[in-house]
Amino acid sequence: MDHATSTDSIDFTVGPAGVKLFGSLFIPDRPVGLVVFAHGSGSSRFSPRNQAVADFLNRADLATLLFDLLTREENDFDQYTRQFRFDIKLLTDRLVGAIDWLSHYELTRGLPIGLFGASTGAAAALRAAADRPDAVDAVVSRGGRPDLADERLPKVRAPTLLIVGGEDTPVIELNEWAAERLTAVHRLEIVPGATHLFEESGALERVAELARDWFLKYFRR
Repeated sequence: MDHATSTDSIDFTVGPAGVKLFGSLFIPDRPVGLVVFAHGSGSSRFSPRNQAVADFLNRADLATLLFDLLTREENDFDQYTRQFRFDIKLLTDRLVGAIDWLSHYELTRGLPIGLFGASTGAAAALRAAADRPDAVDAVVSRGGRPDLADERLPKVRAPTLLIVGGEDTPVIELNEWAAERLTAVHRLEIVPGATHLFEESGALERVAELARDWFLKYFRR
């Protein structure tokens, strides 16, 4: 299989309306799987936290795709209204569209797919995993809102890791609620001393390590 040795800017269309989305794709020499990032509220493919995690995963031979779930026009509108960032159905549809595209794209076709969701992107990741049970092999949530996946949680078949900061008390409770409703293999991992954005020294590195180990474990099954 051909491969990219650096991050490539790509665009692809999803859905019956042919919505064009933009992303950054990195494929190492011998990828063992592909991780698709679903960013959270008000973020984008340029999220420094997700980029840092993606760089860490790349060093473990994991391909990564960071992409904008919203179009440029939607994102501009959302900055004022916050309308789209909590539209979980819209975010899910875009993520499912990306999964379908990757399943046919020549450079990623056949790779195991994992989803890494942050904030509201975690709900979209879990709903997408429920919608594409045969395509999604693992899910990781960072400081996420898996509770917003609600009735779809019992339908998720992919092994799911929920990572929450130890000081992010309200989100811990929401993740505990969601974990009780997951029927797939799952684990709730609390990073001591970390707040919602994992800005504390070593916190984001710990997230990246946990995510790497989870994806590698379930990609190689």
